[in-house]
Amino acid sequence: MATKKISNINYHRRVNMSQGKQGKDKDKGGGFGFGLGKMKELSVAIKKAQEVQEGAKKLQEELDQSEAEGSAGGGLVKVFLSGNQEPRRVEISPDVLNEEADVVAELVITAMKEAYQKSTSMMRKRMENLTNGLDISKLS
Repeated sequence: MATKKISNINYHRRVNMSQGKQGKDKDKGGGFGFGLGKMKELSVAIKKAQEVQEGAKKLQEELDQSEAEGSAGGGLVKVFLSGNQEPRRVEISPDVLNEEADVVAELVITAMKEAYQKSTSMMRKRMENLTNGLDISKLS
């Protein structure tokens, strides 16, 4: 009989301790370390991230349709890239073709660098506009 009484006391002690611990965790948001306020912020951030993802798809399509031009030699050489830095075309004036190959190559490289800079700048600005207002600093 004494053994059964001690077992019951230990059982009740374990139950009370676990209930006491649960009660404390409920105040903290279910034991995850953040309360309902943080859950709402997380939900808002997830929704904004989904909007950004949808916007990114649209942005990729727009960038594919856009074009950045780089030129060199006073416009004698032109290079065109998409907004995603995909090469589109190169235009070389017949006047340049009388030059040495290394001069033509240098003009093409200069025009490519300019087109690339314009294209990446365009992409960066549009991405900044897309992600504007996405503040995840409150989640940490």
